Order: sequence, then C-alpha cells, then structure tokens
Amino acid sequence: MAALGAAALILPNAMASQTESNEAAPKTLAASDASDLASQLQEALGEAFAGAYYNSSEQQLIIQVIDGIEIDGDDNNVIIQAEQAGAEVQEVENSWSELKAGAATLKEEATIPGTAWAIDPRTNKIQVTADSTVTGENWDTIESTVKSLGSGMAEIKKSAGTFKTFLEGGDAIFGGGARCSAGFNVVNAEGAPAFLTAGHCGVAEAEWSEEEGGAPIGTVDAATATFPGDGDFALVNYNDPATQAASTVDLGNGQTVDINAAGEATVGLQVFRMGSTTGLADGQVTGLDATVNYPEGTVTGLIQTNVCAEPGDSGGSLFTEDGQAIGLTSGGSGDCTVGGETFFQPVTTALAAVGATLGDGGAGAGEEAAGGAGDEAAAAGAGGEAGAGEEAAAAGAGEEAAAAGAGEEAGVGEEEAAAGVGEEEAAAAGAGEEAGAGEEAAAAGAGEEAGAEHEQGVVEQ
Repeated sequence: MAALGAAALILPNAMASQTESNEAAPKTLAASDASDLASQLQEALGEAFAGAYYNSSEQQLIIQVIDGIEIDGDDNNVIIQAEQAGAEVQEVENSWSELKAGAATLKEEATIPGTAWAIDPRTNKIQVTADSTVTGENWDTIESTVKSLGSGMAEIKKSAGTFKTFLEGGDAIFGGGARCSAGFNVVNAEGAPAFLTAGHCGVAEAEWSEEEGGAPIGTVDAATATFPGDGDFALVNYNDPATQAASTVDLGNGQTVDINAAGEATVGLQVFRMGSTTGLADGQVTGLDATVNYPEGTVTGLIQTNVCAEPGDSGGSLFTEDGQAIGLTSGGSGDCTVGGETFFQPVTTALAAVGATLGDGGAGAGEEAAGGAGDEAAAAGAGGEAGAGEEAAAAGAGEEAAAAGAGEEAGVGEEEAAAGVGEEEAAAAGAGEEAGAGEEAAAAGAGEEAGAEHEQGVVEQ
C-alpha cells in the first residue's frame, strides 16, 4: 500500500510537469497495488493507454502506450506519467479502444457457439479461441472475421476441449438438479447474509441446500441472477438471517484465507481457485473483457485464466494470496488433467449489480479463521498440501461449525483422483460444510495426488 500511495502522489506531479526525467526505475509492487495503479493510469492516459499487465516474477507493472501519440504537443508526456508513477512502459501499435472495437466486431459477426475471445495486453492483441466443435463454415467465419480486423490485431487458435459451463447435473445434487460451488459470503443490500455463485447455477435452481436432499439454506435473488448476457453471477440469500457467514475461503487442512476486499484482475496476476470438485488450483490471468459463446448463450465481461476447473466447480471463488476476491468460476474447456481455458465473472461487477458488499454476514463469524493465505495457507502448485484435515474449521466460523449454518464434515482423502478431483465428494453452492483434502492431498493442478474419500459436503465460503 505504501508503494501505491507513493504512486498516487507522484502521478499528479508527473502530469503537471512535462520536463521531468522519464528515466525513473520501475517500482516493485504487490499484485493488488499494481492492479490499482493500472486503473489509475488507464484513466490518466486516456486514448494513449493500450493495456497493462503484471510481471509477477519481477513484481512490476507494465503499462502499454500508443507508439508516437502526442498529448499537449509532447509525445513524451504519457511515458513520463507512467514511469514516474512506478510502471515500466512499452510502446505498442494497438490502443485499448481499438482492441475493444475489434472485440465488438467479433461479437457482431462471429458469435458462434464454441468460440471465445479476450484482450491480452502482453501480446497487444485479441486472443481468439475456437473449441473442437467449431468446424466447416463456422471455422471459416471466425477465421475470416479475425483476418478482417487487420494484421496484428487478433490471433486465433484451436482448443482441444469444448467450452461449457461447470454446472454438473446428476452427481452430488444440492440444487434440485445441479451441483455448484459457493463463491464468497457477502452482505446484501438489506444487511443480511448471502453469498455469490455463478449465474448459470442461479437460473438453474431457485433454492440451494448444504447436502443432497437436505432442506434449503438459501434462495436465489431471481431479479438479479444473470446468465447468459452481461455476466454470469447470482446472489443467494441465506434463509436464516442469523446465519454466520464468514468472509473467508477454505483452503482445506483447517486453513482459510480471510477475504478483505474485492480486487480487479490484471493480466499476469497470480490467482487461486477453490471449487467443490477439484479443490484448490492456481494459475494466472491471461485475458480481460472476455466473451464466451457457450451453448446456452453468449456471456461478456469475463476474466480469462489458465487455472483448471471441472464440472461442479461453477461459482467457486477466485482470489489472490493476500485475500482479494477476484472472480466466480463460470466455465471453460479442458479439465485439471489436460488444462485448458477457464473464465470467471469479476467479483467487482457482480457486487455492483446485486448491491452487495464483501464482509461477514451474521454475528460471531470468523472468530477462529486463519488469517491470510501466505505463511500457512497451502498454495496450489506450490507443492504444499491443499486439503482439509480432520475437523477443519469451516469458513472461519469455529472448529466444527459450518459456515452458512452447516456442520457436517466432508473429507477428502485417499489417492482416488488426479489433480485434486474427487468424483464423489464435492462441496456445493451455498454451503459451509467442512470440505478438504486428506493426507498427502495437494492442490488441484499441482501434479500431486488428491482425491475424494467419502461423505459429501459443501465448500466453505
């Protein structure tokens, strides 16, 4: 935060003086600070802004500006602004507005099921993906549309998988006919406890329970549930207003991450995903403002990542190591064995749309929550265990208490599934039963063995 504060002070000075040196060294920034600074610079640079991404290995923000653009008669002005604010500057050909316009053309002319596109600032291009179902005339259409955007504006690639939402029917049913995952506990506009999940879960089922065949614990706010369209999100209000709904995400093995704020995604940002099927997985943000053409319809405004996910993970939480809520799992291609592209609903836009805020819902929640994801939390892909041990604290609500009013344990244990996938056990949306990985379980996608043991349960919020 100190780095961000310094940048905020430097930026106005850099804008006021056109003669200052533009040789300032890039600052070392935490991921959350880099995201905030990128938003500031995008607004300050206007049409000169061409994108931003985070170099996680160097902990530096890279800001892209249009090559040769002039502001107030001085083409060095924009570079001075960005460098004095602490970013590294790259000059590129395509502006952010031009990339957005290209994406709009794709939506108008090539909205074909099985296709997706997102802006990738690292390449300064729109990355277009066509899954295995896109063939023949559909492939010709997407290819010709990409070419019509002009050289250097977009790239197209084929995906071996099939784009789909990650809702799963008929297995560990918690919503009447579907199983999903809970995302983040929030406080709704009336000050009552609720949680966010995927919109395609919310429009599929109106009520959600913590166990198969159990009594509903939450009801979808049908007026705000969105899918398909401009997002994939739903608010589920807890039926009991006294529900203790801690603002945490369970990592398994009795460890949790306190969720302290909602953050914006930046390309290159290291993120972690928790879901009821595959547990914990990690990866990076690879694209912004993504559009996905699912079989059910087109969804816009998503985050694209290389974090794996599978059916049942829908609605699960995407977050950073320092406890920023980033997204809700929407869908993608592939699985946690072969990988693939995965898309997430930004938390910030979901919160704004439903009128909710992050935070503990219900008195007393989170008394025993483990703070932060750093020292003790097992990070997927880092070789640490990402699983719940015996009597794990559910969502920070206490040793055997479930977040969202549930109290049953769901263990993950014997080496039954690769990449953190448990076929029988999963946690579902809206719940807070204890879910976790047993002995030698590792985070999904990390290459270590993890699996499901017995008793179905629900993921902690």
